[in-house]
Amino acid sequence: MRTNFTVTLFMAVVFLLLPGSAIYAMDISILGLFSDRAILKVDDRQHILKTGQTSPEGIKLVSSDSQYAVLEINGKQEKYALGSHVSSHFDKPEIKGQAMIWPVNGMYVVAGSINGYPIKFMVDTGASWVSMNSEQAKRLGIDYRVKGRRDWVSTANGTVPIFIVNLDKVKIGDIEFSHVEAGVLEGHSPSEVLLGMSFLERVEIERKGTMMLLKRKW
Repeated sequence: MRTNFTVTLFMAVVFLLLPGSAIYAMDISILGLFSDRAILKVDDRQHILKTGQTSPEGIKLVSSDSQYAVLEINGKQEKYALGSHVSSHFDKPEIKGQAMIWPVNGMYVVAGSINGYPIKFMVDTGASWVSMNSEQAKRLGIDYRVKGRRDWVSTANGTVPIFIVNLDKVKIGDIEFSHVEAGVLEGHSPSEVLLGMSFLERVEIERKGTMMLLKRKW
């Protein structure tokens, strides 16, 4: 039976830089409490946690009932009653070799970089390579006509030429690969740089609710 209440656990949003550590704060709201389950909103993301589960941000639900939730954050457990308000800072969880991607308007879009230049990628498991249009390649300083290998691909507009190039580095989250093949198409398509299989085949892909989790294959 659902308990009708909303508990707000507020934690101020303050970013601090300290030597040797990454410390930040989060907005956390407890939207519902049940026996062995809680609904949390962390910043703008909602999670349903069962006892023992941990959110992607590192918040673990130790126990819960209709009145209290015991949360573990940064290794410290605290019991929160209805109407509790807490302001505190946390060590940002260190995640090695992983990248978390959340959907935007139904598409998985993530910030990353190519050869050190910031890029917004759209995940596309149907693309054979990391793919971009010629204007994007020029902005990245990729001389695809000289250094690229000419090939052909089938698109909605028919078969079109593509230049296959080698990218020195591609980085998403905490995952970075060297020597990643990419395809450059003349014109304005694709409008977004596609994170294709030349990168994705080197990671494991997991779904955790709506989140896509990439893990580097070691």
